[in-house]
Amino acid sequence: MRRGWAAGALVVVGLGGAACEQRAREVQSEADLKQAVQQMMPAVERATGLRFKQHPVVLRRSRTQVRDYVIHKFDDDLPPPELAGAQTAYRLFGLIPDTLDLRRSMIDLLTEQVAGYFDPDSNALYVPSDIDPSQARLVISHELVHALQHQYLNLDSLVELKRQNDRRSAAQAILEGQATLAQVLVLMPEQKIESLPNLWDLRAAALGGGQDQMKVFGSAPLWLRESLIFPYLGGAEFVRWFEHEYVGKQPYGPLMPVSTEQILHPARYAAGDRPDGVAFEPSASDAVRYEDGLGEFEIRLLFEQHLGDDSAAARLAEGWDGDRYQVRAVGGGPRRAGADALVWYTLWDDKAAAGRFLQGLGRAWAKRRSGTAAGRRFEVKGLLISGVPVVRLMDAPTGWVGWKRAPAIRIVRGGGAR
Repeated sequence: MRRGWAAGALVVVGLGGAACEQRAREVQSEADLKQAVQQMMPAVERATGLRFKQHPVVLRRSRTQVRDYVIHKFDDDLPPPELAGAQTAYRLFGLIPDTLDLRRSMIDLLTEQVAGYFDPDSNALYVPSDIDPSQARLVISHELVHALQHQYLNLDSLVELKRQNDRRSAAQAILEGQATLAQVLVLMPEQKIESLPNLWDLRAAALGGGQDQMKVFGSAPLWLRESLIFPYLGGAEFVRWFEHEYVGKQPYGPLMPVSTEQILHPARYAAGDRPDGVAFEPSASDAVRYEDGLGEFEIRLLFEQHLGDDSAAARLAEGWDGDRYQVRAVGGGPRRAGADALVWYTLWDDKAAAGRFLQGLGRAWAKRRSGTAAGRRFEVKGLLISGVPVVRLMDAPTGWVGWKRAPAIRIVRGGGAR
C-alpha cells in the first residue's frame, strides 16, 4: 500500500549518502535556493535525458505546513472507507499490529522523513525551512527530477490507480528510482553510473542507520520501513539497468513496469513477463470491505515478518504470477472486532514455485496464528485453476459460510496490468 502521491517527495532514509552531502554546498537564503535551482536544471536535464518545458517555482515551507500537506495528500488518496479497509487487510496479514493506527503512523512517519516535495498541482518545489543547509542541494536535485517527470507524464494519474497496489508500487519505484540516480549524477558529475554499488544492497544500512535522529522511522513496523525505502533503492537499481539496456529511452508510458516482480527481476521485464489477473466471482454471502493485491515485494515482506529470514523470503516469493485478496465482513449485523474474513489467491509460474510458496505460507501462518484465541481458523490450500497453479489462504471465524463454499475466482490471462 505504498501511496502513489509520495513519488513527489524526497524521503531522507538512506538517500544521498555522505559523499553527496559533502559535495553539496550550503544553501542558506531564499536567493541561494532559487539560484541553486537555476544552476542545477541543466545538470538534471543531462542526468535524465529530458528537457524542461517550463521552470518550476521554488518555495519554503515550515514543518507544520509540510505536515498539513502530508495530511491533505494522504486523506485525498486514502479516504476513510478505503483507509479502514486497507488497515484491516494489513492487520489480518500481520504486517502491522492490531493496535496500530495506520493513518497516524503514516502521517508521523512522512512528516519526519519528507525532506522536500514537488507538488504537481502548483508546479512548485517546496523545501522545508528547517532543513539542514548542507542537505538543500540534495533535495533540490531530487525534486527537480520530479518536476521534470511531471512535464512528460501526469504524476497525479498514479493516484487514480485505485486498488492496484502492486502496479502503483512499480510506477513509484520508477519515479523515485530515476530521481535518486539522477541526484547522484548531478551532485557528483564525475561519477560513472556503472561504478556505483548495487543500490538495493544498501537497504540493510538504510533500515538500521540514523535511528537516533529518526525515531518514528526506527520504531515503525518492518512493512512501513521497507515500503518507504524500496522505491528509492530498488527503483534506482532497476533504472540503472534500464538505462544500460534501453539507451535513449525513458521508462514511462508503454515501457513503465507493471509489477514489483519486474522491478526486482529486470530479466522478467525484458522478457515481457506480466502478471495474470485475478477476479473474484460475485457473492451474496457477505459484504466485501476491501480488495487489492500484495505483489512480489510485499509477499517478501510477509515472509520476512513471520519467518524472519530475508533470503528465504525472496526464494518463497519468486515465481509469483499475480494475486488478489478480499476482506469480507462476516455476517450481516454490526461489525465486531475479529469478525472479518481474509481470502487470498496467489498465482504461480509453475508447480515448483507454487509448492515452495504453499509450504512457506503454511509455516508462516501457523507461526502467525500461534496462540490465537478460539473462534478463528485458517487454511492454506494448493489448487489448479484454468491450468494455473494457485495457492489459496482463508483466515476467518469458524462459523463463516465460506468454509462450506469458498469464494471463487477466475483468471484473466495477462490481465494483471490493466
